[in-house]
Amino acid sequence: MSVVNFEKRRYIIGAIACIIVLVYIVRLFFLQIVNDDYKKNADSNAFLKKIQYPARGLITDRNGKLLVYNEPAYNIMVVMNEQHGIDTMDFCRTIGISKQQYIDRMAEIKDPRLNYGYSRYTPQLFMGQIPAKAFSVFQEKLFKFKGFYIEKRSIRHYATSHAAHILGDVAEVNPAEIDSDSYYRSGDYIGKLGVEKSYEKDLRGIKGVKIMIRDVHGRIKGHYQDGKFDRVPEPGRNLTLGLDRELQALGERLMQGKIGSIVAIEPSTGEVLCMVSSPTFDPHLLIGAERGANYQKLYANPHKPLLNRAIMGQYPPGSTFKTTQALTFLQEGIITPHTYYPCSRGFWHGRTHVGCHGHHSPVELNFAIQTSCNSYFCWGFYHMIMAKSKYGSCSNALTRWKDYMVSMGFGYRLGIDLPGEKRGMIPNAQYYDKWYKGRWNAQTIISDAIGQGEVMLTPLQVANLGATIANRGYYYIPHVVSKIQGRDLDTLYTRKHYTFVDERNYRFVVQGMRNAVLGGTCKRANLPGIEVCGKTGTAQNRGHDHSVFMGFAPMNNPRIAISVYVENGGFGADYAVPIGALMIEQYINGKLSESSMATANTFANKIISYGNRQR
Repeated sequence: MSVVNFEKRRYIIGAIACIIVLVYIVRLFFLQIVNDDYKKNADSNAFLKKIQYPARGLITDRNGKLLVYNEPAYNIMVVMNEQHGIDTMDFCRTIGISKQQYIDRMAEIKDPRLNYGYSRYTPQLFMGQIPAKAFSVFQEKLFKFKGFYIEKRSIRHYATSHAAHILGDVAEVNPAEIDSDSYYRSGDYIGKLGVEKSYEKDLRGIKGVKIMIRDVHGRIKGHYQDGKFDRVPEPGRNLTLGLDRELQALGERLMQGKIGSIVAIEPSTGEVLCMVSSPTFDPHLLIGAERGANYQKLYANPHKPLLNRAIMGQYPPGSTFKTTQALTFLQEGIITPHTYYPCSRGFWHGRTHVGCHGHHSPVELNFAIQTSCNSYFCWGFYHMIMAKSKYGSCSNALTRWKDYMVSMGFGYRLGIDLPGEKRGMIPNAQYYDKWYKGRWNAQTIISDAIGQGEVMLTPLQVANLGATIANRGYYYIPHVVSKIQGRDLDTLYTRKHYTFVDERNYRFVVQGMRNAVLGGTCKRANLPGIEVCGKTGTAQNRGHDHSVFMGFAPMNNPRIAISVYVENGGFGADYAVPIGALMIEQYINGKLSESSMATANTFANKIISYGNRQR
């Protein structure tokens, strides 16, 4: 063999050896640095990290009465890497499941499509929210079930069956929620509806952890470094709501058998005193192991009990809207309190006719509000939209009109601290230009003047209108939560929002609303010793009209503003006014008189059939 061939062979062998060494180095780098499976395996053998869940914050009403609290519950957790050699039948008997259920659950845990972030080295949820009684039986035999552990949790409970739409509920996190917030891991719970969702970060608290050290046989030997790295959980913040528990209960009772809503606001703060959406449901249905099945039943219900109509329902406001028109016309100088308009059983102009009930003619503003005269507000709207010398065009006039409506809290979400609020509808010139191809005028859209046509408001917005009139020109954004333990309320809810209308013009509307109660369309809201101001609404609807009421009390230094909306309830005075009066009396006096109690019982038993209506 030549010297040259020997040298070549030596280099080749050396190169192969270097490649082999390099491959080993790369592989070791990948295993030890890039891939953490070995680290996890080593850590799982040496340490057991027990997450310590904080107590979720309590929720009380404005008077300190408990609404939502916690009760102890337990999760059964499993570490797949440790789970072996157990008596499966004994395990199933102990926790009350079948062997097939055990097999199915294990398959779900291992399936990354169903269990986001699955790891065989970390505790996985096997069964959640085990009541204390069932847990005690399982705990006695826990030593026999290697790889299974107990995790102490809590479950939400409700002091009453009321206010489900406001309070909301909690349920297990989904993958999207885990992705959006590193706080959560699979099996955690999060607020899904209502206050529980809006104030999740306040209510949830901060997790703690206990790091336990294990020997080579997996036995717990105590806290790692005597608990130096343990962290105590911090409980969630308690919330105080503006809600009055008794008022809420009365409202839900009065709305039984009806579809609609009641919203009451404290004008001086914007705090929501009650928020009823009917039909409603018992919040206890959405806790525990049956939550999923119960949620599906509620979701499938054709009357939509999960829908919070108070903030999601969008309705024509009917004649309650006339107060906004009066304020706008006064401020713009279209009318004065002493302007008279004719009413020949309605508004007549060319081929346009809007009907009205019989009363004397002509009428001035106070009487028009008192008797809810359609013609008066149609004439005011007509003269504003057609005032080309003042605005230049119908489009400019309507834009100015819309600006007033927006300043009063319409056309956009108010910003209440609950999820799902809708914005309603205040049409603008561009909308009508598109709809009528640029050929429209005041007569075309005259129904807007009386809260019909394209105008749509939420019951919350109508109640806020009552609060704005009660305050003579400003409102606070309505909010459910009045106090948060350990921090201030968002300034969004503590500053005044002024409309475009001067205080002096509100006085004329207030007087008209007071006269409506004393001797007009709201006579059924006339309460002894309480100066109630109100305005009815009968919102036209395919089929039976909706019954609407908006008002506040007392007239001076008002404490409550309210809207009542009863779908297919007929005239405003039929259902909405008496219900509103009962709610005002309950809140102002703290109770109902005997005669009012009898009236409340009557209305609580009245059922509206949404096929053939019954009274």
